[in-house]
Amino acid sequence: MAQTAVAAVPADHLQAVVVTGTRTPTRVDQNIADLTVIDRAQIDQATGRTLAELLAQQPGVQFSSNGGLGKSSSVSLRGLEARHTLLLVDGVRYGSATLGLPAWDLPIEAIERIEIVRGPLSGLYGSDAVGGVVQVFTRNGTPGMHFDASATSGSNRYAQATGGLRFGQGAFDGSVQLQHTETRGFSSTNEHAQFGNFNPDDDGFRQDSGNLRLGWQVGGGWRVDARLLHSDGVTQYDDGVGPDSRAGLRSEVLAVDVGGPFSADWRSGVRVSRSIDAYTTLASASTFTTLGTTRTVQQQISWENTVNTPFGAAVLLAEHLQQTVSAPGVPFVVSKRSIDGVAAGLNGNAGAHSWQANLRQDRNSQFGSQAAGMLAYGYALSANWRAGASYGTSFVAPSFNQLYYPGFGNPNLLPEEGKHAELSLRWAHEGQQLRAAYFDNRIRGYISSGPAPTNIPRTRIDGFSVSYETRQDQWSFAASADHVDPRNDTVGNDNHGKQLPRRAKNSAKASADVNLEQWNMGGTVNAFDHRFDDVKNNLRLAGYATLDVHADWRVAREWTMGMRLNNLAGKTYETVYGYNQPGREAYVTLRYSGL
Repeated sequence: MAQTAVAAVPADHLQAVVVTGTRTPTRVDQNIADLTVIDRAQIDQATGRTLAELLAQQPGVQFSSNGGLGKSSSVSLRGLEARHTLLLVDGVRYGSATLGLPAWDLPIEAIERIEIVRGPLSGLYGSDAVGGVVQVFTRNGTPGMHFDASATSGSNRYAQATGGLRFGQGAFDGSVQLQHTETRGFSSTNEHAQFGNFNPDDDGFRQDSGNLRLGWQVGGGWRVDARLLHSDGVTQYDDGVGPDSRAGLRSEVLAVDVGGPFSADWRSGVRVSRSIDAYTTLASASTFTTLGTTRTVQQQISWENTVNTPFGAAVLLAEHLQQTVSAPGVPFVVSKRSIDGVAAGLNGNAGAHSWQANLRQDRNSQFGSQAAGMLAYGYALSANWRAGASYGTSFVAPSFNQLYYPGFGNPNLLPEEGKHAELSLRWAHEGQQLRAAYFDNRIRGYISSGPAPTNIPRTRIDGFSVSYETRQDQWSFAASADHVDPRNDTVGNDNHGKQLPRRAKNSAKASADVNLEQWNMGGTVNAFDHRFDDVKNNLRLAGYATLDVHADWRVAREWTMGMRLNNLAGKTYETVYGYNQPGREAYVTLRYSGL
């Protein structure tokens, strides 16, 4: 596991059980894939940061954003496109099928933990899981009755109040979490903004959210779970001088799971789910913007089986996904598509050997049949060293905007197809871990950015990642360095050899924490090389480094006072040309956690 910690790392952290990399419960140190777990303690330290910024503190992860909280953002894994990252919320696909991107404005107070798996996972999850998968797990129930609450005040008139209850009695358990967040914000744009979008006013954000989870142990190991995550918000943004441009944001994830054992070696589960991502333009300074709601509804039913075999855990999966989109103004030529998928996987270990194999076949109502798979092998060279190798294929279907948006789309686009290879070496000893990986991603039919997109014959994204983490007594430390080379690899193309937009080639991250009984103190440094905001590499964004520091004081057994300074040096930087990022910000949090 490659992880940059912002809180103390538990001694048994490397033995934590995860599910995203294989779709079966597997110990972190037994996964062949490069995997990170962000726990609740780390999330508590992310005050004032967005979910995308929290993820970008981890090795191999970069982000870009059109401003601060509530503004559009994207996440890139290992230099691949933002649309090559699949976001799951408790196993449910979540994002915008119009943009073809995950939606990262989820309320982080509802999150219990996050798993990040780098590498091609289309063989398990289908389209979009090219660079990897980010899975968010919401808060679970727990035996007894446990109440928590927090209040935060900070820069730019930031205010947040949260409250939650986790409970369990006999066969029933559940949790409920409520959150209100608001900030005056800062100007999203500066004088570099293109298309006349600059407006020097502050761009605020307000969000109300709730998360409910109920579980029932039916008997015989069978269980029923129902989950609802809902948030409503309003964000201000810049698209010119004039009316106060603002938009409504709505997120919803609803799922019901039924699962349990048919026998000692066979577990089965059915999930029925729906996710909604809605963006409503309420007011705009641009004469080219149509007011109204752009909405994506994804409805999914899946049947998943895990069977223990002499060769490891076998996964058999069948899924049906229906995506329905709508937008104001001229309707899309096609506004609905369905994807039927079946997949099989096998993962296990014996002695010094470990393995994983996945194969998936999808039938897309727009593009026909698509197949993807992966083979991975790990070998323990000694008690402390393990080598690994993997090879996989992937595909990504074009989004509805890329295909049909009036005056923008190209209905002749074809899906992207990728080939991916990785070599890795891992060392672990007494709470320490060092991991190095070389990866090579080659994508055929890469979909270009901007209006009238086309399929670029060849792109290539290769590079390496090195990360280290340790915990010694009260101290924890982590560091990582990444180099990626995302480029147009089509000989004869006007942009051959040019760096793909919005990704830095080099990045380095480090964090340190010390836990002194009533005090926990630490900091994180994140540094990124320059990047470009266009395919011709004319719009250059300077590199930058930020330092965040925090200190938590346990006032009493249930009470903690937290203080945090983000971007301590007040660095001015951009991740999107013409769009600002937060300057120096300070936050104070009072947190109660009942026993």
